Amino acid sequence: MIPRCRNLLAVAAGVFFLTACEQSPAPSVPPRPVAPAPPPQATQDPLVRLAAEVWVFAYPLVVMDVMKDVATAKTGVNTFVHTRNLADASGNDSANGTVDPNPDVVFSSAWLDLGKEPVVLTVPDMHGRYYVVALTDGWANVFSSIGKRTIGSGKQEYAIVGPHWKGTLPKDISAIKSPTDMVWVLGRIDAHGKADVAAAAKLQDQFKLATLGQRTGRAGKAGTTAAPGRDIDTKTKPSEQVARMDARSFFTRFAQLLPGNPLRPEDQAVAAKIQKLGIVEGQPLTADKLDVATAKAYDEGIRSANAALALAAKGSLGELKNGWTIRWDLGRYGTDYGLRAVSALSNPGANAPEDAIFASTRFDARGHPLDGASTYVLHFDKANLPPVEGFWSLSMYNDRHMLVANPLERYSLGSRDKLQFNSDGSLDLYLGSESPGKDLQANWLPAPKGAFNVVLRLYWPTQQALDRRWTPPPVAPSS
Repeated sequence: MIPRCRNLLAVAAGVFFLTACEQSPAPSVPPRPVAPAPPPQATQDPLVRLAAEVWVFAYPLVVMDVMKDVATAKTGVNTFVHTRNLADASGNDSANGTVDPNPDVVFSSAWLDLGKEPVVLTVPDMHGRYYVVALTDGWANVFSSIGKRTIGSGKQEYAIVGPHWKGTLPKDISAIKSPTDMVWVLGRIDAHGKADVAAAAKLQDQFKLATLGQRTGRAGKAGTTAAPGRDIDTKTKPSEQVARMDARSFFTRFAQLLPGNPLRPEDQAVAAKIQKLGIVEGQPLTADKLDVATAKAYDEGIRSANAALALAAKGSLGELKNGWTIRWDLGRYGTDYGLRAVSALSNPGANAPEDAIFASTRFDARGHPLDGASTYVLHFDKANLPPVEGFWSLSMYNDRHMLVANPLERYSLGSRDKLQFNSDGSLDLYLGSESPGKDLQANWLPAPKGAFNVVLRLYWPTQQALDRRWTPPPVAPSS
């Protein structure tokens, strides 16, 4: 049986708990932190437990809404913002300062409001270049992907349609139905090194967004209204803003978002719990609905859930195999509300598995932490190369999970590079702070002097990877 990161959120035996799940590592590998249960006195009140459970369920929708507000404060909705550089060691990266920034692609991001009418996305002719545009709903689930995997490289137009819109689309525009009015469009375009960024940027500029009315010259039919205006804090991280909300503020915002971002049929078990808390779709949670004692219980519940979520986010979101933590199933969560919440906090914008699978490690084959003072070999047998239809890459990060400055300005190494294969078709990649020699330098990924970790990214993984029949080999110390 394959261990999976499931049931992160549970209410059992009267105790609420949230943990970061993974297969037990080898004895020499220190265990990753997990979130302990809150003190028993905080979990005995059923209202506390109920508030905690609903908070975890609602968290992705609320944090996504705050992210949208921050991102669109200057540019507005239905507008692309493009990054024009690849992540590098300068810290001026395309991942907005997040850990393990991606040096393989440039990003294009937009937040859509489908409450009044559909929004038309124009995808240009990509001339064979790999790209993927993930469409993520308000609950942090990828509901559709547009890219080389799904439509090839030609020009296309799609109308992204909200859950309540009623109308007719022009025959030359294909429809993509969104389950929510809020949609995050996050595009990734392959750019291999700085010299390739200008060409990728020209393609970015050809991605277009327009409301259906703008596209056709006629007004679209109104659906649900957008969220009411509010002061936008653009300096504080969205996750920190949500963490500071009391129960009344959090659940009111959640209730206001529900009309345009409805529950799915599989969420009906939670719907009864939402109703039990006194949350009514579209209505604020006012003082007359929330007496002092109840408000205190709700606040206690969300504090408990918030603390457990923050601790769980420091753990793993994947399965541990050969020393690698492999994230097989982010981007689409079903009813695993705990995993969805942890991912919304620590890994927003995750791709669907069909578009990308990531694996990371900071340990060698013996379970020892990786350190640039040593040299390591990552050996792929010919039959065990990373299975992709797109491309794969290995990126190097220091102990702060940032890219490593090096004389080659090489931040990733993979199938797009001119690698030297062994005579039997196998491949050796060398990791360390010192060059393995001129003859092997093409396969060298420079490391810092101290501790480091690496991330292996598979873009458009094959079915072998999707079925979990492939595992990266361990990182072996060089003999």
